[in-house]
Amino acid sequence: MNIKENHIMYQSRRLSNHQKVNFVTQGTGQPVVMVHGLAASLHDWDDLLPELTNAGYKSYALDLLGHGESEKPKDMNQYTFQNVYDSFANWLDSLNITQPFPLIGHSLGGALCLQYAYYHPQKVSSIVLINPFYDVHQLSKTIQMFFRTPLLKTNFLEFTPYQLFRFFIDITSFNFYIGHRETHILPEHIRYQTALDYTRASTGIYNIPRTLQDLRGKLIHIHQPTLLLYGARDQTLSAKSFLDLGKSLKNLKETYSFPICGHVPHQCHPEKLNPLVMAFLKNL
Repeated sequence: MNIKENHIMYQSRRLSNHQKVNFVTQGTGQPVVMVHGLAASLHDWDDLLPELTNAGYKSYALDLLGHGESEKPKDMNQYTFQNVYDSFANWLDSLNITQPFPLIGHSLGGALCLQYAYYHPQKVSSIVLINPFYDVHQLSKTIQMFFRTPLLKTNFLEFTPYQLFRFFIDITSFNFYIGHRETHILPEHIRYQTALDYTRASTGIYNIPRTLQDLRGKLIHIHQPTLLLYGARDQTLSAKSFLDLGKSLKNLKETYSFPICGHVPHQCHPEKLNPLVMAFLKNL
């Protein structure tokens, strides 16, 4: 099924394992692939897509396994990092891209990009990492305990209404820092979409973080030019861990920190982050 809307092509496709993947393409030219984080969706990139299109790129963004409109297996044991990676890699194969392409990944998407670049170095031309999740120890002990909870105990999330998700997102987004005029760190349309993505995601996705493979040993083998961007007030992942990651990447070109942003700087301040991404791609 294809739906054309303002030159954006929304598609759904059955992969070789018969799982459905939902994705979007926009533009023509050199391909760029974008990968969202946990409990998010392809709409993470709504602000970046048009800029890439205007600059002459063809963008691809998907809903990962268990997210958005993609396949949501009923078997909770299917929600592992390896299965999500396999689904992601199968989707990339199905696109039949014939030239090396940049990967842009946020949080869990960053881990998927690093793993793909490690296994398919000839296919990836460069990497943009935004608050990347590459090691379970980046999480606070409290969050680690939550992700260790058996999935049976997280089933209540399936019955959590949009209004409750929205309430917590609004509270955590409220700007308590003196000297900034914005009422919220996240704009209204982002808070709306974030809450919606939480309600659409399968409960099983909360099993993925604890099954994350240790990527630290693979980092020294990743040679692609890399841009590292992160919010300094990240309450999900340790901000120090991003600097530690940068020390392990052999071809790290630039690192930028956003002082008043948290876990989602690409949504918090796209007007500052997107130009950095565009300049990085152009210089390559």
